[in-house]
Amino acid sequence: MLRAVLIDLSGTLHIENQAIPGAIDALHKLLATGIRVKFVTNTTKESKNVLYNRLTNIGFQLKKDDIFSSLAAARNLLVHRKWKSLLLLSPEALEDFEDLGCEKDENPNAVVIGLAPSEFHYERLNDAFRCLQSGSKLIAIHAGKYYKRENGLALGPGCFVKGLEYSAQCEAEIVGKPTKEFFLAALDDIQPVEAIMIGDDVTDDIHGAQITGMRGYLVQTGKYKKGDELKIKPEPSAVFPSIVEAIDSILNELSVGGHSF
Repeated sequence: MLRAVLIDLSGTLHIENQAIPGAIDALHKLLATGIRVKFVTNTTKESKNVLYNRLTNIGFQLKKDDIFSSLAAARNLLVHRKWKSLLLLSPEALEDFEDLGCEKDENPNAVVIGLAPSEFHYERLNDAFRCLQSGSKLIAIHAGKYYKRENGLALGPGCFVKGLEYSAQCEAEIVGKPTKEFFLAALDDIQPVEAIMIGDDVTDDIHGAQITGMRGYLVQTGKYKKGDELKIKPEPSAVFPSIVEAIDSILNELSVGGHSF
């Protein structure tokens, strides 16, 4: 029985401040069924509050508590370990890490890196390198290769994570998608076989979900490139032009399964 749907945000529901055509109405129909819907994102440029406001301003109707981000997962990790960190994060994301940064004269327990274009310059990256050389752990909120902006594809944080790993001779601990821990935390008490993941990233969204035990529905929007569905084994459970068709398929499955809505 299908009990939950996890949905990626950037590239799947929207691209920057533009909704994917038809996505607002499609999501409304899905939410009306009463099935559990969680929005899972590796977005690290914006805090949960900023991201929620962006989505509602675009026209999506959702609850802030239904957004599960890799930023939240990283914060929970730091709080649990009682770590202070050097934060390579965008200014819009820092409010989610209040009291978890360290002062300039402190030796951090960790270097935390997300998508932070303003931080990816030589001096700041060198600060991170020196901390890692002194024993700090490298925490990557995610290591995405690229993402979709209105003006085209753009570098993700992955190349900077790999650069720090190479120079500091260390290995990053990845917190967000595609780790199994991230998906299981998002599902909470629901079993993976009872859930579907919808996303535009064949590796982080689809492969990550499928190795966790979920079905993975790949959409051909956002960062999708022709042939992506052939890059993973097993291949995606299904491929759709957009989230509109993916949700139509889910609604049909729920109807056949006897759900009344």
